[in-house]
Amino acid sequence: MGMNSKAVNSGGKKRAKLSKVAVLTSGGDAPGMNACIRAVTRGAMDRGAKVVGIKRGYSGIFTKNFVELDSRAVANTIQRGGTILESSRCDDFMTPEGREKAILILEEEGIEGIAVIGGNGSYQGAAAIAKESRLRVVGIPGTIDNDIYGTDYTVGFDTAVNTALEAIDRIRDTADAFARVFFIEVMGRKSGFIALEVGIAGGAEEILIPELKIDPESLAMTLKKSFDRGKRSSIVVIAEGNETGHTIQIAQYVQYRLNLDCRVCVLGHLQRGGTPSARDRVLGSRLSTAAVEGLFNGKSGHAAGEKGGQIVFTPLREASEQKKTLDNLSLESMRVLAL
Repeated sequence: MGMNSKAVNSGGKKRAKLSKVAVLTSGGDAPGMNACIRAVTRGAMDRGAKVVGIKRGYSGIFTKNFVELDSRAVANTIQRGGTILESSRCDDFMTPEGREKAILILEEEGIEGIAVIGGNGSYQGAAAIAKESRLRVVGIPGTIDNDIYGTDYTVGFDTAVNTALEAIDRIRDTADAFARVFFIEVMGRKSGFIALEVGIAGGAEEILIPELKIDPESLAMTLKKSFDRGKRSSIVVIAEGNETGHTIQIAQYVQYRLNLDCRVCVLGHLQRGGTPSARDRVLGSRLSTAAVEGLFNGKSGHAAGEKGGQIVFTPLREASEQKKTLDNLSLESMRVLAL
C-alpha cells in the first residue's frame, strides 16, 4: 500500500540538498489542498529546508507575495476547506516573457524547488518552469474534477462527490413528495467524473456527461418508461459540460414533452467548499509526502499520483495533456442501474 519502502526511506546519501522550497495552489480550489500544503511544509522541514508559501498561485510570484511556512503556520489546517495560500488564474504566466520574469524572481529569492498543487492548467505552468529553468518542480493533483491523467483520484474529488450526493439525497425527498423530476447540475465542464459517481451513488434515472451524447427525446422516453413502471419521481444528474444541452432547456423539453412537473437545481461552487473528507485528507497527505520525497531525490518535471494504491510519478506534460477516460464498469453500471 503505497511507495516502495526504498523510495520512502532512501537515506541521506541519495537526497539532494535543497535549502529552500516553495509551494503554491493554483486554479480552482479543492477540499484537501490544505492537507497538501501541510504535508509539503512538514516534509521539506524534516529534510532541513526552509519553506515558502506563494500566495494567490502563479500571480503571487510576480507580486512577491511570499510567506514563510513552518509547522506552526500549517497547524490546525488539515480540516479546513479551500486553501490557506489562496488561488488565482494568471495570464502573465502563460507567456514565455512572463515565465522568464517569474523564474528570475524565484531564483533571486533563493528558491530551488517548488511544489505546485492544482489541475491541468497548473500542471502546464509547472511543466514550463521545469523545462525553462534549473528549478526542481513537482506536481500534486488538486482538483474536484478528477480529470488528471496519472492518478486514480485527485485531491478534492471525494469531498465534492459527497457534497453533491448529500444535496441529491435531500432533493429526492421533496421530488418524491410532489412526484417531480429534478434535473441536478453538477460541475464538470469537460469531464463527467463527478456526475457519473454522484449519479450512480444517488440512484439517478439518467446521467448526462460530456463523454456521451443523449438526445432530449431519448431522455424523455427513458423517464416516461420510469414513470410508466410506477415511479413517483426521478432524478437526472447533469454535468455542466454535457453534450445534450443547457440544463434548463433540457428540463423544459421534458416538461413540455411528457407534461411532468420538472425542477432544476444547480449545485455550482457548493461542491468546491466545505470540510475535506477523510479520504481527501489522507490522499493529499500521501501524495504530498511522496512529492517532497521525489523532489529531494532529484525528481523534477513529474507529478505524484496514486494508481491501484501505489504511488506513481507521471511527467507533468503527459499528466496535463493526456485525456483521462471514464471507467467502463461505471459506465455499464450507469446503464444497468437506471433500468
